[in-house]
Amino acid sequence: MLRVIKRGLLVAIFALLFATVSSASDEELIKKGEVLYNTNTKGNCIACHDANGKELDGPGTLGPKLQFLEFWPDEALYNKIFDPATGDPITAMPAFGKNGWLSDDEIKAIVAYLKTIK
Repeated sequence: MLRVIKRGLLVAIFALLFATVSSASDEELIKKGEVLYNTNTKGNCIACHDANGKELDGPGTLGPKLQFLEFWPDEALYNKIFDPATGDPITAMPAFGKNGWLSDDEIKAIVAYLKTIK
């Protein structure tokens, strides 16, 4: 019985440590995504999109206001950035991934940031 309790305690400690590390890396990914969102030489999302609840410098009005993105699946947001014409053939949004303007990691960082927009 004592062995089972020790094993359960070790599993709980490991899970807590993993969650803390994961949370820290998630925060770094979100920060990287925010920088890309606002950087005019990379994502430059801010040029076309206003983001609900975010204090932004000069948000654009060409694209839709970004809101409720926490409900979108990560894969859908990723695909929208990678090649938006896949889901909307008449979109004005460029294909940041398909054109090679953003790497896989950069798109994932932007997705992490977009998930913070309420």
